[in-house]
Amino acid sequence: MAIIKPLVIGDLTAKVPLIQGGMGVGVSLSSLAGAVAAEGGIGVISTAQIGYREPDFDSNPIGANLRAIKTEIQKARQIAKGGILGANIMVATRKYEEYVKSAVEAGIDLIISGAGLPMDLPKLVGTAKTKLAPIVSSVKSVQVIMRYWWKKYSRLPDAIVIEGPLAGGHLGFHKEQLEDVDGLHYDDEVKAIIDKVNETASEHETEIPVIMAGGVYTREDMEHYMEMGASGVQVATRFVTTYECDADDSYKQAYIDAAKEDIVIVQSPVGMPGRAILNPFMKRAKEGQIPHGKCHLCVSTCDPAKTPYCITEALVNAVKGKIDDALLFCGANAYRATKLEHVKDIMDEFRP
Repeated sequence: MAIIKPLVIGDLTAKVPLIQGGMGVGVSLSSLAGAVAAEGGIGVISTAQIGYREPDFDSNPIGANLRAIKTEIQKARQIAKGGILGANIMVATRKYEEYVKSAVEAGIDLIISGAGLPMDLPKLVGTAKTKLAPIVSSVKSVQVIMRYWWKKYSRLPDAIVIEGPLAGGHLGFHKEQLEDVDGLHYDDEVKAIIDKVNETASEHETEIPVIMAGGVYTREDMEHYMEMGASGVQVATRFVTTYECDADDSYKQAYIDAAKEDIVIVQSPVGMPGRAILNPFMKRAKEGQIPHGKCHLCVSTCDPAKTPYCITEALVNAVKGKIDDALLFCGANAYRATKLEHVKDIMDEFRP
């Protein structure tokens, strides 16, 4: 049986080796992240269209988002009781550099970055104390990042997050792979990534903790990955159905109501496959283009003229509770939610 220990990332120590996964748009903001941090984990704010509630979001989305990054981090600090806070910033975000700098200026402890390889993240963070954790899904991607960062910036990641094929939202796998997850034998890849990271860390006489994400729902799941050599886990879907989650209650209820067969792989309009709940909106999206308003400059891979629907509008509708007109991203285990829980109850389950 795995020994559960605190998660140490440089000079940061999380008493509970759990990072709450960043969920956008607006699903993990200050309320959820602050509550997780206060209970000894690492609470994570998603910066994806974080300013959606700002009055000028429609006319000035980038400005609204950059302002909201600072506001949400400040609000989370007040809830966190000195706990650790992170920001999840997607590489594919337009003006990615500005989002990173804004989070660093606001004093964020950790930046977790995926949806592309964050090749120049060390340059953007500079000499700030902010810890850096790239998200990877393969040995190849972790090798590329570690080699490049060391060669160009004389820096290694402070932690690595492995995101497996059972995660929610956008996924770093091909649609065919996601239709046969068992056939991926992904635990073999996880072991290979951990071995490669440990080897590189040893060469540089340092420690780089590896955190497993995607499909982690219970303590048993955590113990499985820690036996394989992970130092911690990232959990997202489980926290949606908490009282503290920043999403509307209707969004949470959609998870509680979902059956296993309702959770499907969808083709996101930004060009990546994703996992979501099949609902009236997704059925309409399959039939043809859904008209949308002005572009909110979310990610660089979207072409507003050709997109089947606006992902920002669909995700904002989700977090606001307009469930039938929404893209409801979720992890593979969303159907396991049967009731609302408090963050503290989940954190108690994962405590050493």
